[in-house]
Amino acid sequence: MVSHDSKHFLRLGVNIDHVATIRNARGGWHPDPVRAAIMAADGGADGITAHLREDRRHISDIDIARLRQEISLPLNFEMAATEEMLEIALTHKPNAACIVPEKREEVTTEGGLDVHSGHNHLKRYVHELREAGIRVSLFVDADERQLDAAARLEADIVEIHAGAYCEAHEQRKPELRAQELERIKQACVYGQSLGLEMHAGHGLTFDTVKDVAVLPELRELNIGHFLVGEAIFLGLVPAIQKMRALMNEARTAAGLAA
Repeated sequence: MVSHDSKHFLRLGVNIDHVATIRNARGGWHPDPVRAAIMAADGGADGITAHLREDRRHISDIDIARLRQEISLPLNFEMAATEEMLEIALTHKPNAACIVPEKREEVTTEGGLDVHSGHNHLKRYVHELREAGIRVSLFVDADERQLDAAARLEADIVEIHAGAYCEAHEQRKPELRAQELERIKQACVYGQSLGLEMHAGHGLTFDTVKDVAVLPELRELNIGHFLVGEAIFLGLVPAIQKMRALMNEARTAAGLAA
């Protein structure tokens, strides 16, 4: 087996937000997102992602505290660039903090962060997180201007928003799907040339993951909603195992580490 530290190994981060969404629909403690995180490790996840939103619609403050205490996998804390979220990140010190745009009215994250226009606002957040030993990721669209801005801010990582590519597939628009995939490819090459670690996420499924997983510049994919949905039919561990296998197949076929 190739080490997970190998240059070309592609990590799988599993987002457990929507286990908490199901719990919160009824209240109480079940299903427990921390239990889901522990099971994700059994399924082959390399990290856990959780987004603590301002309105606490799914993940709660208690979830973040428990995740930091109870899981052995690295924790990626998705957060808005606000004073409240910065304080929580500095208190719990996750392995990484991914800064994302956040609007109360959105159902899910609708696009990438505007790092170019928000440079002055974001600068202090990036600096304070990095000073605390937390790796900083910025969730951006596949746009060279945003990648340039991320590099200027000295972010460690950018996560490319794969939503448009996935939506084109779901809408059965092959030409648009190909165009959006090419945008992701170009962004990965360009971002790596700037010294950024390249990740991707949002909307990836069994049908769309392989064409993204094959990109050699990528080091991590973050997948959540689809896996939680598939868990209803397959079980959580088998769903994650299948996703991990598809990623490995794509990587192996391209002569990359799996």
